[in-house]
Amino acid sequence: MSKKALKRIAAALERMSPAPMSAPDFGVADAFVWETEPDALRPVAKVSGVAMALLLGIDRSRDTLLTNTRQFAKGLPANNALLWGARGMGKSSLVKAVHAEVGGLKLVEIQRDDIPSIGRLMNHLRGRSERFLLFCDDLSFDRDDSHYKSLKAILDGGIEGRPSNVLFYATSNRRHLMPRDMIDNEQQNGINPSEAVEEKVSLSDRFGLWLGFHPCTQDEYLQMVAGYCAELGLEPKNLRAEAIEWQQTRGGRSGRVAWQFVTDLAGRMGVKP
Repeated sequence: MSKKALKRIAAALERMSPAPMSAPDFGVADAFVWETEPDALRPVAKVSGVAMALLLGIDRSRDTLLTNTRQFAKGLPANNALLWGARGMGKSSLVKAVHAEVGGLKLVEIQRDDIPSIGRLMNHLRGRSERFLLFCDDLSFDRDDSHYKSLKAILDGGIEGRPSNVLFYATSNRRHLMPRDMIDNEQQNGINPSEAVEEKVSLSDRFGLWLGFHPCTQDEYLQMVAGYCAELGLEPKNLRAEAIEWQQTRGGRSGRVAWQFVTDLAGRMGVKP
């Protein structure tokens, strides 16, 4: 075979198997995003988040997650956490706020579609002196999706399991990370329904903490609006009436709806956040 042909083959093999990721410099930032093809940890200069004091109506979840994270930061035992429940009630905002509040931890975000690569990510973090909060927002799995098996082995299982310097936090609208109809179908149609369901829901059992987030009351919603307005220095007239009208047009109440209303209000009043 000619040298030219060998070079072409070598180049093709390099494209199929890119060079291994160089050791990341975790001193450049407190937060990173995990990327694949090729593998890389991209530093995030500024995390988009909300101050802890502005997260209202979720006191119990806030205190539980804060305590768990502080334990982990001190090198003490701590649990993986699943924050599940109503949309827009501050699940992901709480994770970012807790990271900012505790300090000293590196936050690493992994996308749901990159879950199959989580083993490679763990290998880059294992044995490091830093401690890492691995965060996956909006985690869920659909029918015929086998990605959850990769996560199960890392969280609690396999020979290596989760590194002692890594904690995993995830948010989801689903308590068991699977659609309800998918679990029901397994119960009705499976040859061994109980085993089929057990296989699907066992992933959520890997999380030692289940923190539920539920729709807020009108009073809680108005407290959120008032808190956001105070933070931005807004003193509008007819705040209560406008806030209620806004949530009625959105068909529901949540922290996200409250923030969207205040964002609109600030824009109309010419106030920059």
